Amino acid sequence: MGTSGNSRREFMKTMAFGIAGLGMARGVRAGRYGKIQGSGDRIRLGVMGTHSRGHALATGFAKLEDADIVYICDVDERAREKTAAAVNDIQSGTVRQVEDFREILDDGSVDALAVATPDHWHAPAAIAGIQAGKHIYVEKPCGHNPREGELLLQAARDHGRVVQMGNQRRSWPFVQEAISRLREGVIGRVYYSRGWYANSRGSIGHGNHTPVPGWLNYDLWQGPAPRVPYRDNVIHYNWHWFWRWGTGESGNNGTHAIDLCRWGLEVNYPVKVTSGGGRYRFQDDWETPDTQVITAEFEDGKSMTWEGLSCNPSGLLGTGFGASFHGDDGALILLDSRYKIYDLKNKVVEEVSSHGANVDLTGSGFNRDAVHFADFLQAVRNGTHPNSDIEGGHKSVLLVHLGNIAQRTGNELHCDPRNGHILDNEEAARFWARDYEPGWAPTV
Repeated sequence: MGTSGNSRREFMKTMAFGIAGLGMARGVRAGRYGKIQGSGDRIRLGVMGTHSRGHALATGFAKLEDADIVYICDVDERAREKTAAAVNDIQSGTVRQVEDFREILDDGSVDALAVATPDHWHAPAAIAGIQAGKHIYVEKPCGHNPREGELLLQAARDHGRVVQMGNQRRSWPFVQEAISRLREGVIGRVYYSRGWYANSRGSIGHGNHTPVPGWLNYDLWQGPAPRVPYRDNVIHYNWHWFWRWGTGESGNNGTHAIDLCRWGLEVNYPVKVTSGGGRYRFQDDWETPDTQVITAEFEDGKSMTWEGLSCNPSGLLGTGFGASFHGDDGALILLDSRYKIYDLKNKVVEEVSSHGANVDLTGSGFNRDAVHFADFLQAVRNGTHPNSDIEGGHKSVLLVHLGNIAQRTGNELHCDPRNGHILDNEEAARFWARDYEPGWAPTV
């Protein structure tokens, strides 16, 4: 069972060479950075949504030698100013601040748009960007509902644009190695996978209708979503837990593990999806589940589960995040800093850490993302598919959406294995798309 030591050493040499070619630096630490040396044409980017995740994208791309951040866009003027100052501290020149992302689309000198808004904006903004000729880096999930994922994929293909989703583990070398070893048969035929995420989130309480803060363009924040009055417990993070704008913990963090499971199982669209759980921990305005188990079954006798615990930090194996793969000859457990291989007697036969993979996992933001950012830039420059192309991103996110639809309807979903569409269930099919604020519906 397993690959030889020589085989693994050759794999890691290949990965190290590939990363060096992308202009990566070894052992980068948090703090102020100089530009990281790279090669090729410089790519000009605008970043939309910079309160949290977008701040990491803007500063991360700015640290790469072959990228320039030329626009910072946010409906929160405080977030704009903070991120613009951080970017200007990294790169030469002055980044332009805008409130409306359409100003970025109107600038023909911009090559790419990075979208790190709330979920309800991801696909509409990305599609508009593609139609304006931009390449797209979009945070996960790539859409608020299944139809948006289909439209985004169609737009990318119709216009020949590179679209990379922000499931960065697709670019981590030791994760790529682990998946490669599954392909080689290190645990035999892989037939089952499970992923998990655990956290200790508190209550969001009950919000009040209050005047919109002066620093926020709330109308533009809502954008494609049908209008509702402002409440004081939604913005900036708690929108995740409202169906109008978010996709719950499954879309927020489950996407990462579900994508790993689908990747390792080598599956595409499911034939059956179920979900169980609910909002159990607190009684407040939170709508999506804080406890959820999604199960998806596929053709060829394969299945996966994902367990999400938003309000209890005790995840599987005592960890907050991971994915496991189970095969005829053993199991492989994949965590964020290592993987372990077990035989059928549950004995660890090999353990591999991320050390030496040229990705520093001890820090936040750039330390975890740089290789994924660089892969996107290389794909834009060379016209190739990135590690997390939108087709694969859509397939993984669709599993999240189907799980949430099963949860919301209480139905067992039967799906077409050719495209994941829900079969013979009008109640569930109504969740395939959403209603939009008039004039904001994305079209392709």
